[in-house]
Amino acid sequence: MIRVVRHLALLLPLLALSTAPGAQVVEEVPFITSPDNVTLEMLQAAKVGAGDHVIDLGSGDGRIVITAARRFGATGLGVEIVPELVQQSLRNARDAGVADRVRFIEQDLFQTDLAPATVVTMYLLPEVNLQLRPRLLALKPGTRVVSHDWDLGDWKPDRTTVVPVPDKVVGLEKSSKIHLWVVPANVQGVWCLPPGLGASRLDIRQKFQEVEGKVTRAGQVGQMTGRIDGKLVRFEVPGREALVLEQDGDVLRVRGSSNAAAAFQRGVGDACLGR
Repeated sequence: MIRVVRHLALLLPLLALSTAPGAQVVEEVPFITSPDNVTLEMLQAAKVGAGDHVIDLGSGDGRIVITAARRFGATGLGVEIVPELVQQSLRNARDAGVADRVRFIEQDLFQTDLAPATVVTMYLLPEVNLQLRPRLLALKPGTRVVSHDWDLGDWKPDRTTVVPVPDKVVGLEKSSKIHLWVVPANVQGVWCLPPGLGASRLDIRQKFQEVEGKVTRAGQVGQMTGRIDGKLVRFEVPGREALVLEQDGDVLRVRGSSNAAAAFQRGVGDACLGR
């Protein structure tokens, strides 16, 4: 069985602790093994399927995208900066019979176009994750992001699972955390309903996938909280059914409504007031 070697980060600067003149900064590329159960859990957490395109950042010998293609029918791209590992990945893909479904490139992951991805996987250092976070949040709503062990700061995971790794060589715990995020739609701001449909204005404050809503109707104000799952925004309304909206560009459509006009339009400033 091939051991899966994953590239943990681009470069890990290690300062040479020396007071002698000419002390040098030593750079080292760290690697760590990723067991098959971790690889499988990452793909299952993202619910990878035949319609997905998986981009693996720091792809090592290519196991993530090869498994995604061979076991789940997806296509994939592995991004790696070590030339020997890229060549090994290409050989592994040919041996697995999925060379027509996956690609591997030698590239700085910060130069990689992530837009085609429906799933992004990574096993990177925390500071690298945080540098990538703005680019991940800019991806299409509903894109799944999966990270082995390291999180994305105050962007809380939608789901975290723990799998046993008895032979783990990093840290004291003999287990790995698999974090999943679903990229949320950007719904921050003011939304307006057409005249005659009840509430005239919906103000949304958003922090990643968590939202707070303020509904203004005939001078009355109601508060609610909710979460975003891709393009779906679900508000819990005290004493009533949840309000579920679906983002479509500059429109938030009310799910479950038979009224085609039941949709909030993105407004500007006080555009909704007075309706």
